[in-house]
Amino acid sequence: MKSKIQIIVLALAGFVINAHAATKPLKALLITGGCCHDYKSQKDILKKGIEARANIIVDQIHTDNSTVKPDLPIYGVPEYAKGYDIVIHDECAAGITDVAIIAGVLSPHKAGMPGVNLHCAMHSYRSGDFNKPVEVGADNGKWFEYLGLQSTGHGPQQPIDIIHVDKEHAITKGVANWTTGNEELYNNIKVFDTAHVLAKGKQGNQETVVTWTNDYDGTKVFNTTIGHNNSTVEDPRYLDLVTRGLLWACGKLDEKGEVAEGYAPAKAAE
Repeated sequence: MKSKIQIIVLALAGFVINAHAATKPLKALLITGGCCHDYKSQKDILKKGIEARANIIVDQIHTDNSTVKPDLPIYGVPEYAKGYDIVIHDECAAGITDVAIIAGVLSPHKAGMPGVNLHCAMHSYRSGDFNKPVEVGADNGKWFEYLGLQSTGHGPQQPIDIIHVDKEHAITKGVANWTTGNEELYNNIKVFDTAHVLAKGKQGNQETVVTWTNDYDGTKVFNTTIGHNNSTVEDPRYLDLVTRGLLWACGKLDEKGEVAEGYAPAKAAE
């Protein structure tokens, strides 16, 4: 015979599961492909990890093209994200310099769609002399304005100490500092006034911003520069961070860091 406490726990679990089932899942579009990373594996690691952590369906656009000019089918199709709630940019497209193509990639975000940007997305869609701080409004600054930070390169692959500088933000609330395995610490050429720094990374004597949010003309954008190696991408701490950033960008994470009803994973209630 079940105790009253067991009955209450089971009832609460059933309530959360039913709330999850009754809530329309968020639809995220994950874009992967390009130079220098194991995107073939990472796209599936991210999809599985995010879907296990929240009520989100992750669809994928991927190319096996491993050059700096990946032939992603989103190019020239400004409405590529129609029907989605958020776009996750995890492509490495450093050689895509055409201003019109870049404008098309930005089109959904300029229209108000939230974004999540991971690792080499920071080094994509750049043109002109991007090694110097870009000017707001300049053609070669459009992508960096969306990100909220300009980065142009990185150091050696070594562990990075992740230090949260805003521990009260919804995304990082209750999240402990940690140290990655071998990773690339991206430089900071310019941090825009619209960016809000969440965490810095330290590698030897070098310290730069590695996780931040951006206010892109009222649109929420979440970014992290870590995520080069599979060992990092599959780390539960990394997947937790990306998922929380995604939920925040979609307005499903309150100021206390609590996930909105129906968007926590159903199995968490079991």
